[in-house]
Order: sequence, then structure tokens, then C-alpha cells
Amino acid sequence: MSAATTATAPELRSSRVPASPYRLTFVRQLRSELIKLTTVRSTWWSVGIVLLLTVGIAMMIASAIDMPGYPGIQAVISPIQFTMLLAGILGAIAVTGEYSTGMIRSTLSADPVRGSVLAAKSIVLAVFMFVVSLVTFLAAALAVSPILGSKDMAIDWSDAEMSVFPILAASVSMAVFALIGVAFGFLLRSGAGAIAATVGLLFVLPIVVSMFGMAGPDWQWILDAGDYLPMTAAQSVIIPQDGNGLDVSTGYLALAGWVVAGMLAAWAVLRGRDA
Repeated sequence: MSAATTATAPELRSSRVPASPYRLTFVRQLRSELIKLTTVRSTWWSVGIVLLLTVGIAMMIASAIDMPGYPGIQAVISPIQFTMLLAGILGAIAVTGEYSTGMIRSTLSADPVRGSVLAAKSIVLAVFMFVVSLVTFLAAALAVSPILGSKDMAIDWSDAEMSVFPILAASVSMAVFALIGVAFGFLLRSGAGAIAATVGLLFVLPIVVSMFGMAGPDWQWILDAGDYLPMTAAQSVIIPQDGNGLDVSTGYLALAGWVVAGMLAAWAVLRGRDA
């Protein structure tokens, strides 16, 4: 018996797996999420479409408009009404893609702290979309500058409130739209469902609310509530309109409220459901 024990002891020792010198950190998790995001073709297709739509629509608007006093920056940021959908859809498929392939199990196995997974994915999506949008809007501004200049409507870059701030606000709004898509992705786990919910909130619901503009004063509360929808709040912070919509600070609070509410709901569902 002792001989058998002695013979198997080296085998037992050799079967031990040495401890890895690497430890999971939040920074490494951010890097992992960035790799997952940037190595998927749908991400770069979305980025390319956003760039083409933004620059193309901006140039069309700049060519068509011939109004003295027209703010040239309006032509640059107007395409956000279309590109916001791509930002939300990108956020949704970044989450639902992992559920459809089963990769989410590996992600949650590597980091069982699900709030950390949600935070890492949200931060990467938000920063990525902000940077992409900032570059895109600047490219659109450069593209339309010769057109606007020929009509005496050139963008006055010395006036930050009518040049730099709208571009930054539009980029922040695009990041918010992406986070709304992330929240719906975790809530619904279905690509079709998350995309439909994102499009409904960002695009369809504002149209429905605007239909009550011709209704009587009894329906004014719907129009007032509609000012707090993500797209309407974004319009209020990009180029504030006196007497219309929200003031800038309230608009940013509304956008932050949508992000916080979505992340809390996603965190609650992520914690309570099995992968």
C-alpha cells in the first residue's frame, strides 16, 4: 500500500496547475471589451455608415440652404436625427451579439461581478461612440465649410457657443444613444427586440408626441413630457432654442436620467438572470 502511495505521489504533484501571475483588473476588462467591440465587422460598418450619412447629409443641407443668418453649424449637426439610430443599434448589438453566440458565458465566468461587466461594456461603448462622433462631426464641418463660405454662412469658430459646443453636445448625445441601446440589450437579450425598443424610444416616440401639437390644451402635458425624451433633450442641449424645449442644464439632466435609469434596470436584470 505504501509503495502504491509513493508511486502516485509524483503524479499528484505534477497535476497541480501553477497559479497564473495575471489577475483580472478593471483596466484589463476595459481592454477586453474594446477588443471585442473593434474586432467585429458590424462595428466598422456602423461607423462607416455614420460617417457617410453625416458628411453626405450635411453637404446636402449646406448646398440647399440659402438663408441669411442661418447658423452654419446647424448643417453639421442636423444628421444626428438619422445617425442616432445607428448609435443605439450599435449599443444593442454589442450586447445581444454576445448572448446569441454564447460568449456572454465566458465573459461572466471571467468576471463573476456582473456590475463590473456592465460598467466596462458601457464605458467602452460610450467613449468609442463619443470619439467616433466627434471625428465625424469635425469631418462634416470641414466638408461643408467651403459651401457655407461661398454663401456668407461660414461657421464662426471664434464663437464657441455656435461651433465647438454644439459638436461636443452632439457627440455626448450619440454616446447617450449608444448607452440606451446597451441597456435594452441587457434587458431584452434579443437583437431584434433590443433594436426595435431602441428605435421606438429614439425615433418613433418623438414622432407620436409631435402629433399632439395640433391638439387642444388638454394634451399639452404630452408635449411637455415629450421634451424629456432622449432625442428632444439632445436637441435642447446641442442648439438651445429660446422658449422651446428644455434649457441646457435640464436637457443634460434628462439625458443623464435616461442613462442612469437604463443602467440600473440592466444591472438588476443582469444580476437576477442566468446567462
